[in-house]
Amino acid sequence: MSHPPAEQAVLSASGGALSGGVAPSMPEAFRSIAIPASGKYWRKLAAFAGPGYLVAVGYMDPGNWATDIAGGSRFGYALLSVVLLSNFVAMFLQWLSLRLGIASGRDLAQLCRERFGSRVSVFLWATCEIAIVACDLAEVIGTAIALKLLFHLPLLAGVSITVLDTLVIMALQKRGFRYVEALVITLIGAIGACMAIELYFCKPDMAGILGGLVPTQSLFRDRDMLYIALGIFGATVMPHNLYLHSSIAQTRSFDTTAKGRREAIHFSTVDCFAALGFALFVNAAILILAAAAFHHGHREVAQIEDAYKLLAPVVGAAAASVLFAAALLASGQNSTLTGTMAGQIVMEGFLNLRINPVARRLVTRGLAVAPAFLVIAIAGESSATKLLILSQVILSLQLGFAVIPLVMFTSDRKIMGIFVSSRLVRAAGYATGASIVIANIWLVIQSLSF
Repeated sequence: MSHPPAEQAVLSASGGALSGGVAPSMPEAFRSIAIPASGKYWRKLAAFAGPGYLVAVGYMDPGNWATDIAGGSRFGYALLSVVLLSNFVAMFLQWLSLRLGIASGRDLAQLCRERFGSRVSVFLWATCEIAIVACDLAEVIGTAIALKLLFHLPLLAGVSITVLDTLVIMALQKRGFRYVEALVITLIGAIGACMAIELYFCKPDMAGILGGLVPTQSLFRDRDMLYIALGIFGATVMPHNLYLHSSIAQTRSFDTTAKGRREAIHFSTVDCFAALGFALFVNAAILILAAAAFHHGHREVAQIEDAYKLLAPVVGAAAASVLFAAALLASGQNSTLTGTMAGQIVMEGFLNLRINPVARRLVTRGLAVAPAFLVIAIAGESSATKLLILSQVILSLQLGFAVIPLVMFTSDRKIMGIFVSSRLVRAAGYATGASIVIANIWLVIQSLSF
């Protein structure tokens, strides 16, 4: 079967280089994982499983903890609808991202550089770097808080220690991409187990949970609720995850024919939706835990440390606080892995600049540690959670700069070939992008009118 020229271009990627001679991002992992040419469905699904969980890590990082705890303790179950909607939007956008990577043979950052030129690419790179630093800031603070809760270390000491995890992570990456995925999935499993036990301890109100799944008008009238809601949204739908997924979807050495790519999209979609479904459970569990434990009698709880201290006496289980802190620590360490890869991908994709991954990680971590260290040193340890929530709102403000190019490229037949988005998908994509931009403009207006 012959294909039109545009589709031939899409199908021309090989294992060594991308179409047009463009070098792949993260070349050490590009098409490094073999896919069985034949065999049972579950065997192929297992071979494709992994990238979705690396992406899902960003949807349950310490930033989610801060926004979910603040939302649950202050507004009860009311913001569960935001958690649910955020995860559905995340699934849709990550699905577009993996389709883009598999169908085009290039990642989102590389296509931005190809299509928009150097000036726009540098601008988009800068916005994405801000998002990565904001995300890394959340990981630094979250890990430091967890170390304080578990080992009684001062926050400043915990912030300093987070620099060292860079060396451990890089050593692991050298062993192969599958080792990274295995560690991530193990830590995600630990987080899920901790939260499931927490839900058993706190005995939430099922009627309240079901009621919270329905949006209320007060979400748009209450500026504080909207601020937390956008923080939840920013903590859930992360802009750099879209760049990340379009790249790591190409770590599998699938058949580059149209049939092979269609199969790769199918299995990658199953992997993505399963992983993000698990992230939805974790996010919802954190908010439900905060609502059940603190909304009646402890609405002022907005600090992660306060939640830790009150959790055991409120739910009546001494293990509750330890599980809470252990899950938070696993969350921070998990997110560090994907932040490293996302930083490498956007720098290589937007700027075609390749530097040593250790140096790249140290720069990113340094840009996150510096503001965290200064704010905590000046404003005190009580400022840590507020800084966490602010970092997530910053992520939300950056999201439109990634979503709009993603929808544009997946709607372009010259890029996607036979895998171009349908009219319905295009409409949903542009509606999502417009909603994100409008919501962020509304947040800025509300903040300025305070």
